[in-house]
Amino acid sequence: MGTVLTVLIVVVAVVVVVYAIATYNGLVRRRNEVEEAYRQIDVQLKRRYDLIPNLLEGVKRYFRQEQDVLTEITRARSAAMQPHSPREQAQAEARLSGAIGNLFAVAENYPELRSERVLLDFQEELASTENKISFARQHYNDSVQAYNTKIQSFPAVIFARAMGFTEREYFEAAGPERESVTVSYD
Repeated sequence: MGTVLTVLIVVVAVVVVVYAIATYNGLVRRRNEVEEAYRQIDVQLKRRYDLIPNLLEGVKRYFRQEQDVLTEITRARSAAMQPHSPREQAQAEARLSGAIGNLFAVAENYPELRSERVLLDFQEELASTENKISFARQHYNDSVQAYNTKIQSFPAVIFARAMGFTEREYFEAAGPERESVTVSYD
């Protein structure tokens, strides 16, 4: 009887250890997916940041009286390029989007600028980049949802907190980013 009990205890202990290892590995995989998804957002944002100096150089000669618009874009770009939490990054991106939107609004006052190839190319490239950023954010949020669900679900919840796995925040649009962007080619 003592041998059977000992074997049963060993089997239960092995099952618990195997389950804990499998749970840990699954949580690590999900956490890594979230981190990779966030890096993909970063790649697309870098692409966006790299476009902005070219735009500013192309429109600078038209904006002699509008230096505050160019300065705001430069400041917003610099602030957005700093490492942030997803929530802070979304706020910085909203500020940058607003500054770029102001540039397009001011450009309406310059008919010769509206037909400038630099601005048209930038608008096209920006639209493409914004779509890629949107897809990257969606992928990130999907990864966060799967990860958060995993660490909150029983029985993984028992191990998750003890192993240092905590919830991740979603990348949510803030302020002007919640509104549709209107680009006019008239």
